[in-house]
Amino acid sequence: MTEKKKIHEGLVTEALSNGMFRVRLENDAFVLGYISGRIRLNLIQILPGDRVQIEISDYDSTKGRIIHRLSNKKSKNKESNNEELDNKESNNEELDNKESNN
Repeated sequence: MTEKKKIHEGLVTEALSNGMFRVRLENDAFVLGYISGRIRLNLIQILPGDRVQIEISDYDSTKGRIIHRLSNKKSKNKESNNEELDNKESNNEELDNKESNN
């Protein structure tokens, strides 16, 4: 009989040695996660702060295998949009200063 595994999403909080990571799950539980072979072969880097999918065994709920790194496009887009707005505002201020000096 095959072992049933539960897939959860979590946030990598700490990078340990040998491809091990401490992951905080959505329910605020901490799990020790290791990188799956496919992630190792494709040289995907996982850093603290990354969101990941982790597969947890029914037999040992304190350990799991990281099977996927989730993209953070939404948060990156918000940051880049904020930077663009800041740049536009600073450009507008510079133009206003030039006009007032003339």
